Amino acid sequence: MPPSPALPPRLWDAPEITGWRRLPLHAVSRRDQGDRIGLDGSWRFQLLPGPECGLADRWSRVEVPGCWTVQDFDDVHGVGDLPHYTNIPMPWPEPPPHLPAVNPTGVYEREVDIPAGWVGRRIVLHVGAAESVLIAEVNGEPVGAGKDAHLASEFDVSGAVRAGESNTVRLTVVKWSDASYVEDQDQWWHGGITRSVFLYATDPLYLADVRVTAGLEAGSAGRLRVDADVRYTGGVLPEGWHISGSLEGREEPLVTEPAGQHRAAGWQGVATLTATVPDVRAWSAETPDLYALTVRLHRPDGTVADEARCRTGFRTVEVRGRDLLINGERVFIRGVNRHDFHPLTGRVVSEDDMRADLVIMKRFGFNAVRTSHYPGDPALLDLADELGLYVVDEADIESHGHYDEIAHEPGYRAAFVERVARMVTRDKNHPSVIVWSLGNESGYGPNHDAAAGWLRRYDRTRPLQYEGAIHTGWSQTWTATDIVCPMYSAIDTIIEHTTSGEQTKPLILSEYSHAMGNSNGSLADYWAAFESTPGLQGGFMWEFWDHGILQRLSDGRPAGPGTVGGYTAGVAAPGHRWAYGGDFGDTPNDGAFCADGLVLPDRTPKPGMDEHRELAAPVRLRLPDYGAREVLVRNHQHFRDLSWLTGEWRLETPGSAVVLAPADLPPLGPGESTAVPVPPDLLARMPETGEVWLTLSVRTADDEAWAPRGTELCAPQVRLRCETRGLLARAGAREPDMAPVCVDDQGFVVHPRLAAPPVLSLWRAPTDNDRLGEPADRWAEQGLATAARSLTNIKRDGERVVVRAEYATAAGVVVHEQALTALAGGVLLVEEMAVVPEGLDDLPRVGTVFTAAEGLDQAEWFGHGPGETYPDRYAGGPVGRYGAPVRELFTPYLRPQESGGRHGVRWFSLHDAGVGLIVHLDEPRQVSLTRFTAADLAVAEHHDELTARPCVTVHLDAAHRGVGTASCGPDTLPAYRVGPGTHRWSWTLNAM
Repeated sequence: MPPSPALPPRLWDAPEITGWRRLPLHAVSRRDQGDRIGLDGSWRFQLLPGPECGLADRWSRVEVPGCWTVQDFDDVHGVGDLPHYTNIPMPWPEPPPHLPAVNPTGVYEREVDIPAGWVGRRIVLHVGAAESVLIAEVNGEPVGAGKDAHLASEFDVSGAVRAGESNTVRLTVVKWSDASYVEDQDQWWHGGITRSVFLYATDPLYLADVRVTAGLEAGSAGRLRVDADVRYTGGVLPEGWHISGSLEGREEPLVTEPAGQHRAAGWQGVATLTATVPDVRAWSAETPDLYALTVRLHRPDGTVADEARCRTGFRTVEVRGRDLLINGERVFIRGVNRHDFHPLTGRVVSEDDMRADLVIMKRFGFNAVRTSHYPGDPALLDLADELGLYVVDEADIESHGHYDEIAHEPGYRAAFVERVARMVTRDKNHPSVIVWSLGNESGYGPNHDAAAGWLRRYDRTRPLQYEGAIHTGWSQTWTATDIVCPMYSAIDTIIEHTTSGEQTKPLILSEYSHAMGNSNGSLADYWAAFESTPGLQGGFMWEFWDHGILQRLSDGRPAGPGTVGGYTAGVAAPGHRWAYGGDFGDTPNDGAFCADGLVLPDRTPKPGMDEHRELAAPVRLRLPDYGAREVLVRNHQHFRDLSWLTGEWRLETPGSAVVLAPADLPPLGPGESTAVPVPPDLLARMPETGEVWLTLSVRTADDEAWAPRGTELCAPQVRLRCETRGLLARAGAREPDMAPVCVDDQGFVVHPRLAAPPVLSLWRAPTDNDRLGEPADRWAEQGLATAARSLTNIKRDGERVVVRAEYATAAGVVVHEQALTALAGGVLLVEEMAVVPEGLDDLPRVGTVFTAAEGLDQAEWFGHGPGETYPDRYAGGPVGRYGAPVRELFTPYLRPQESGGRHGVRWFSLHDAGVGLIVHLDEPRQVSLTRFTAADLAVAEHHDELTARPCVTVHLDAAHRGVGTASCGPDTLPAYRVGPGTHRWSWTLNAM
């Protein structure tokens, strides 16, 4: 499609051109106000191999908004453009602003009838977002162009449309451009129009922008200021225009500033409204109180020419020393990074999708979201205002593949400033936005300082941040950041900074606890540091989504919009799989690195969500000392009392059913605590022996905007009594049985409930953290997965049999001893020892593996649960008695790996119809029950390659390596690693 001579030549490879005839962005919402014609739906479509190629006679059809990369259409030019995933590198090797020879270009067309009543009105075409260059035409006439794949472009089409007639709108989207180099984010590359398209009409006299500043004054009063920017299509404003306004709950109108301030120039009108609001309800993430605000623009005769409506919240944000303050309070930022993502539609998300994202964040204790790494749809911020989430609003700037170069390139200076300015101009009225971000992973250069300079002059009510500005030192006083916001820094490093005497700014991690696969180890250790160290205030976990696109196995294409029944509970349906980098033939690619979220692609929570929920608990419990008959209850919120919550006590013991009792939460204000007696009825029902746990299930007392009444928000727990009984007493074992232990000539136990005997296990299927860190390669070199067992001897001593064996690895021999004793009642006592040589200084596990007899598919256990837990991630699993089919214990991470473990297990059973086995452990141990072997998981790349085995594989570990976050961040902390030396563990096996 040869470009019109009216357009700037080859604007897709001219970084100095950020737009052409594009209107300034503004904060006046036209989405559902005033005269509007929606253009979403089916459009004629052709996908060209380049922006200068000609159109064919035959058109296909696609949906708008929509990514052409995930839609099925008649690809008449044979371009074959599918999703492409990279984290850092660009999809082509040439330097900026050079582009690949094939540059997919989508041409969209449709007709629209313009009402006759729009004659003489100002008519604007709004395109919510397009990746990455948009060229707009109406009736064959170019009306404008824009760059920036994640902000709207608006064009005045008044002179191009024919009111009362049918008009043709053509939108051309060029996928690759100079802008792609600053949109190199860690996500799938798509192409298309990804947000809504519509036309709207205004009076010739209109509100070009409205700025709302709603702060707090001393006492409980709110201070409101509204600044209106008024324009007139005829040029010079008519004499006598004026504005008025009203605020919900306030009977008197807003006060207009003196008339002399109404006009800045003949063509630009500026007017201000102010009000003091007594007894205002302050906005915060805990108390997201909003006030409906209406601003009206009046013609000289008093009639209303235009109107803007929004919801505003009264709150303050400031950085004071080392603290970020909201409404004067130092708050913890319990944040998460979020991309726009949907497994069927790619980058296109509906308002319902966005609401579902934020609702689940709230339910799992998050109070903040970073719009990584571009501004979200305006509806996302409306929802954050309503539901209560602090927002770090991030500009669409990331040049990761050319990290430090573009920030110094003069040709991109306008793009940096424009992207920041347009975001801020659009989003300035949202109380949820507390920090502006200059972008992500783009080095640091004068282009950032230029953008920061504009921003500091335009908005002095919020701090700004940029991680790249701290690379030369966390104590530098660069203008581009008010917050030290590092990525993936170790706990020791951030604590060291706060105690160095050089910290001058708040430290809030912009990214931490990388959630790729089985991950989020040591999240509790991070929060212990955040809550105990002045100068630390939390951070934003990476990230919310696993970016697995649902792929059809039949043809390898995305399943696409409209697919029904393609997945459930995090698992792709038969005939489908979750695709990651390389699965669409995309090269170069970064594989499964896009599967790094806290929820699976269908929004099913991963275990890290449970961990965060408990660490963010609004209510905390503490036991003054063992034997106490009261517990300390603390309100861990910043602004809200406990009246919105209700509770229930649970008494958990290893051998008895749970005992319940209602809990009356004390009337505690934010940060307050008090002692509460344990209900006497619970104390009276405690067993005489054994450990006892007291859990407080905290739920919503009434419906919240993000949770129905009765939603559990946390389950803090204290141990009222420790276990003092030995293994045999807990297992109900008695004196030795005179019957001999049955072992074969290789020293393997023979037992009716076992399909394969218990042997030493040193290896696990590598997690993503193991693979991308160093451990998996080292374990492979050491030969842990295939360590050869050789029997040393079998020694019988009455009813006791001692089997000694050696396991050869490339780093030395592991000596393993099993002492087997038959006890009365059919109980088998197994006492084990493993001597690990110094060369094996970092093992995945030391323990036992066996296979249960076929058909034992129902599991019960007493330990952490009900979800998956590991040695460095178990705060989200209260100790209790749980049960589930074995298949439900498995976590379907996108790339198969070690999963499904349960930490701190005291006993477990496998059974079916009353027949099975029960195992008691000498102390709380890591246990996994799975239908897959470690080898099965290690060789599979996707879940469609796995076949569940008929028998359950059982791992019970004396020691198990934590999961850490080494795929991007610190490896497993030393306290959670498995080293050399002598490991001992014991357990009993009994048939049921």
